[in-house]
Amino acid sequence: MTNPETPRHVEIKNDGDETVAEAEVNTGLGPEGTVRTSMHAKDAYVGTGYRSSLVDAVMDLPEVQASERVEASVPYGDGESLDRLRERTEDAKTRAAGSTTLFDATIPSARPAAGGSPAEDPAAGEPPPDAQ
Repeated sequence: MTNPETPRHVEIKNDGDETVAEAEVNTGLGPEGTVRTSMHAKDAYVGTGYRSSLVDAVMDLPEVQASERVEASVPYGDGESLDRLRERTEDAKTRAAGSTTLFDATIPSARPAAGGSPAEDPAAGEPPPDAQ
């Protein structure tokens, strides 16, 4: 894992290798804290999917996955980013702040529940019944 004190810069590029969306990610409180991120597209007319890809890239960072909460700021009206953030989090709350929407939510835990581990679950690793 990277140093939680060091902010991360995440970029999404188009087919022409131009940056179309970017984010700054700060996990200064370290694991199990709150990650703060500011996301935006470089242009208001960025194609569909780039903003969602940016959210996924941020949410998939190991230090974000190790955190409990996310606070994000996105440009007001960026429904694609907000929708994807809602899909990737729980108990989301939003509020407008000028030309920005502030987003606050819980990051679902990828860690096993207290007292259990995947190794203790006899069904772990088996495909769902309808997948055969």
